Amino acid sequence: MQQRQLGPFKVSALGLGCMNICHAYGAPVTPDDAERLLQSALDQGVTHFDTAALYGFGESETLIGKALSKRRSEFTLASKCGMQGVDLAGDGKLVRVIDGRPRTLRATCEAALKRLKTDVIDLYYLHRWDKQVPIEDSVGALSDLVRAGKIQTIGLSEVSATTLRRAHAVHPITALQTEYSLWTRNPEIAVLKACRELGVALVAFSPVARGFLCGEIDVGAMDAKDIRRTMPRFAPDNYAANLKLLAPYQAIAREVACTPAQLAIAWLLHQGPDILPIPGTANLAHLRENNGADAVALGADVLARLDALINTGTVRGDRYNEQANREVDTERL
Repeated sequence: MQQRQLGPFKVSALGLGCMNICHAYGAPVTPDDAERLLQSALDQGVTHFDTAALYGFGESETLIGKALSKRRSEFTLASKCGMQGVDLAGDGKLVRVIDGRPRTLRATCEAALKRLKTDVIDLYYLHRWDKQVPIEDSVGALSDLVRAGKIQTIGLSEVSATTLRRAHAVHPITALQTEYSLWTRNPEIAVLKACRELGVALVAFSPVARGFLCGEIDVGAMDAKDIRRTMPRFAPDNYAANLKLLAPYQAIAREVACTPAQLAIAWLLHQGPDILPIPGTANLAHLRENNGADAVALGADVLARLDALINTGTVRGDRYNEQANREVDTERL
């Protein structure tokens, strides 16, 4: 697989987003299946694994620790803090909370290290900027963790160019993670330019548009806990309009001789060597398919046709609902 630079780390061009193995898109796979998937990813050359305290309320980190701790030297490990499960009512039921206070970030890191069975996390992101806490305070706490040897580098997730610059003034930021795909172009407003000016890698999650660019989805049959149920683009009227984009998109994939998922990931890889997609999956066949995008070459004409077909003007609906939009700090189209 191609190699790309992630701050001081040289990693596979395609990483693995580790949310799907336990969280967000319906019933999780079994722990044994998750372990097989993680091991297979490493065997296939994936050397960038991305998780978070939020995913499964620590379960994703636990699965990675169990599956990969004996091969820790073979990959770059990224995780996130600042959004996690908290037992607010004292009844054992965890709820998602955004909390960027320094003491919370320190405690989350300590717990993550134990779950991941490691002495150090290579890249540690602030998962969401807690707007009640100055970004300088949260990043300052993460810089303390760097000095303590708990983490090696710092990242930010779902923040604007302005917030990135403020954070970078406190401590160098290695990576900014945000949603980026043919149908989500928000980074192109300002943050991608800021990343390039500051030498910050852009880690792109949901590169296949939360499954939309893999093929038609039966939205009515989605699991009750599937997070796409809250996303406006998957609402019936919007989704019906967006489906009209799929047939011509799939025709381009056939022309290129790749799958639709591979085409979406290859498009991202062609946006620049500083962009690192992290497709997530819980399916071994999909894992191998996604990794095959590394070998897909797209000419300028194909890239132009894709840009013209799927873009902010042709996609119907916002990427998040209003609550989720309030929780992120990204520029909006």
